[in-house]
Amino acid sequence: MSYVDGFVIAVPNANRESFIKHASTFDAIFLEFGATRVQECWADDVPEGKLTDFRRAVQAKEDESVVFSWVEWPDKVTRDAGMEKFMKDPRMEAASDCPFDGKRMIFGGFAPVVSLPA
Repeated sequence: MSYVDGFVIAVPNANRESFIKHASTFDAIFLEFGATRVQECWADDVPEGKLTDFRRAVQAKEDESVVFSWVEWPDKVTRDAGMEKFMKDPRMEAASDCPFDGKRMIFGGFAPVVSLPA
């Protein structure tokens, strides 16, 4: 069964185009190392919650939007090998110049428990 890495970040609205360029560059590396699909989704309908919500989770400021992203892998073994290659790749040195505050990123790996056809 597939494996999914999920990410939630806050990106300054002024950096939207820079983020898209940045994501396109680094998402291609995920695909190169075995990922089958990458989605980058800019907030469109993200309601404020009573206890918590996406904006609070990443401490999004007034001038920032939430981005919800995921990387799909064929399985966890491929993901582990791909992420190891990704993190050691010399192109990652440029990732430090990202258009968002990486300290507020939420991320994790997930094993699907329900998967329905599209």
